[in-house]
Amino acid sequence: MIARRLRSRLLSLLDEYPAVVLLGARQVGKTTLAHTIVTERQATYLDLESAADLAKLGDTELYLAAHEQQLVVLDEIQRQPRLFESLRVLIDRGRQQGKGIGRFLLLGSGAMALLRQSSETLAGRVAYLELNPLDALEVAASSQLWLRGGMPNSFTAADDAKSMEQRTNFISACLERDVPQFSMRISATALRHLWTMLAHLQGEPVNAAMLARNLGVSGRTVTHWID
Repeated sequence: MIARRLRSRLLSLLDEYPAVVLLGARQVGKTTLAHTIVTERQATYLDLESAADLAKLGDTELYLAAHEQQLVVLDEIQRQPRLFESLRVLIDRGRQQGKGIGRFLLLGSGAMALLRQSSETLAGRVAYLELNPLDALEVAASSQLWLRGGMPNSFTAADDAKSMEQRTNFISACLERDVPQFSMRISATALRHLWTMLAHLQGEPVNAAMLARNLGVSGRTVTHWID
């Protein structure tokens, strides 16, 4: 397992705040990092994409209150924004009882809705940390970083073909599941074309008019999509 540089900072924040939100792209390693902490601390892990784990939260406050002596990790928190209000109540109650830090570790994508909901509901109770892909300091002396990129599944794949497959699947997941969260009125095909053209323009000025001609839309539309 590759040691993540962010780990020490995450542990430090858990010792300072009642809740920490760990943000990051899909498959960037948030869950893996959280599991390393779960194995070392008294902790409970819940995957909010799991029907079985969601069922445990039928009475959210009752279940979480029963685990108040543990760190509770809630993965994919952006899928259950209703939980933030219960977390606020439990955090405030815990503070009155001397349990003011290290209560919750929340994992989620960097969606705007997640940031807005958590900042509004948990203001003054939460710290934010963003996990990026693997970098050169985490995989020193490895040329694979430049060939396969820093997404862990791609970087650690058994061979180059499987690495490419991982990257292709990752792109599809971003285009089909993540980007639509920004309420963009754009077809998946057009979005993939735009994504590809932007990649080929790396390091060059963005020419919205040229992109618009190739996509058959207006320059203003392309500028809006990029924004």
